[in-house]
Amino acid sequence: MCHPRSIACPACGYQAYYNPKPVAAAIPFDADGSIWLLRRGPGLGEGKWTFPGGFVDLGESAPDAVRREAVEEMEVELDLGELVGVYSRPEDRVVLVVYRATLRPGSVPVAGEEATEVRAFRRGELPWGELAFWSTECALRDAVSG
Repeated sequence: MCHPRSIACPACGYQAYYNPKPVAAAIPFDADGSIWLLRRGPGLGEGKWTFPGGFVDLGESAPDAVRREAVEEMEVELDLGELVGVYSRPEDRVVLVVYRATLRPGSVPVAGEEATEVRAFRRGELPWGELAFWSTECALRDAVSG
């Protein structure tokens, strides 16, 4: 599929460019090494599993967006670690940046405003057939193989 790079006003020449939007996310590990995922509420990927993440707002860094999204979706504070990877495809409208993270001591994940359920998974129990997005699977595979 060919996407236009930009649109231009024929009267004034102003040009607006179409660019993918940055999305930041984290794969939260607890002290036992389990990975915490959330089941998405209404919208894209509804009912499927993913990790906390969302669009990076103007004036916000990717790490700040991850921390905000973790509070909104799981009501937890995270300590971010190394970068797991950056995921994109020409046909998608986002570029996903994923970090490894650990739950801060005393942080217990619960379903926030955008999740219907949260759960800890051991590496061998990850719900591979029920993941919300192709990038969720790629990032999880990278995180558990590294």
